Amino acid sequence: MIHFFFISLLLKLPARCLVFTLVLQVNSLAVADSAHREPLKVFLLIGQSNMQGHAHVRTFENIGMDPVTAPLLRAMQTEAGTPTVCDDVWISLLSNGGEKHGRLTAGFGADENKIGPEFSFGIFMRQSLSARILIIKTAWGGKSLNTDFRSSSAGPYLFNQSQIQNFERQGKDVDAIKAEKVKATGHYYRLMIGHVKKVLSKIDQVVPDYDSTDGYELAGAVWFQGWNDMVDRGTYPNRGEDGGYDAYSEVMAHFIRDIRRDLTAPNLPFVIGVLGVGGPVSKYRPEQKRYEAIHSNFRKAMAAPAALPEFRSNVRAVFTENYWDMELTDLRAREAVIKREANQRQKQDQLTRDATNRLLDELRRAAFTDREREILSKGVSNAEYHYLGSAKIMAQIGKGFADSLAAILR
Repeated sequence: MIHFFFISLLLKLPARCLVFTLVLQVNSLAVADSAHREPLKVFLLIGQSNMQGHAHVRTFENIGMDPVTAPLLRAMQTEAGTPTVCDDVWISLLSNGGEKHGRLTAGFGADENKIGPEFSFGIFMRQSLSARILIIKTAWGGKSLNTDFRSSSAGPYLFNQSQIQNFERQGKDVDAIKAEKVKATGHYYRLMIGHVKKVLSKIDQVVPDYDSTDGYELAGAVWFQGWNDMVDRGTYPNRGEDGGYDAYSEVMAHFIRDIRRDLTAPNLPFVIGVLGVGGPVSKYRPEQKRYEAIHSNFRKAMAAPAALPEFRSNVRAVFTENYWDMELTDLRAREAVIKREANQRQKQDQLTRDATNRLLDELRRAAFTDREREILSKGVSNAEYHYLGSAKIMAQIGKGFADSLAAILR
């Protein structure tokens, strides 16, 4: 808008100056309009060790060995073979190692050499939205939803009678255990909410060119957790039976509601990353079958809140089992047989460590093709419960989260 005093000055100018000045004013207004940007899109990534991410960057090469996933590697890596640094995506991380922030690239996983789902999530969310993005990631290894991330509306954690009896049989101080549980309950939920609010109050410390006049939008959240609850026999004594994890579903629903309430985002789109270690249970190998009922029941419980009427329009469950690398599972199983044989020979013939290693190399060369040995060498950097530390698996999971949230936002 042209101010009154400016108009009064214009009226005193010659006609040619008046036209020129008006052109300048219109052009300056156009520049100001073009400088205005869409609100910064903010996404929350929350969870335990698999949200932290244990996929070592040395496993990137394995992504390109499969034609199905090779396009992911082209997005995650430069032509020089270094991890992509995203121009319009920033991240603030709070984890076991403290706080860290910067432009999104590799190294925002469990340590500076690892990635979690955040890397491909940011890359493909940016492609989908064509908007500037801030990821706020809070993740700590070894945490439960039933205690550590338990939100206020879920109420206190209550020990069942079987747990109390076990404590008494072991001669433990039940009152002290209850007091410690009260102290631990919700601690990491509060840390998460506190960090999100802190970052949002000072966005320019993470996004250097952030302009508060552009503003920001809380655009979505992803929850990727589960291991500590799944293996908790005390909290879920009937976990092998139908409905054995119903308590998880109830606390998960409260978790979503409370995040929306505490961040004043009543319709915040939400993705539940359903734990999928081992792949689809229908494809479990014989040695995995004993876990089939437990894993199946837990995955159903994790996904259940997405089907609640109140959440159907803006909560999705992503089954990460669909991104598991079944070829790696088969190769690892065959390798385990070879290792057992080498160990037996080592004991039987009293082989030295060097001799045992040479035997292992011989057995591998006989059992695997060159390509299979390369996949084993380049595809794995951690244990099964950390998705094998496979960047191929983790990159697909991150993209799956981004695709699911983008579908809600459309």
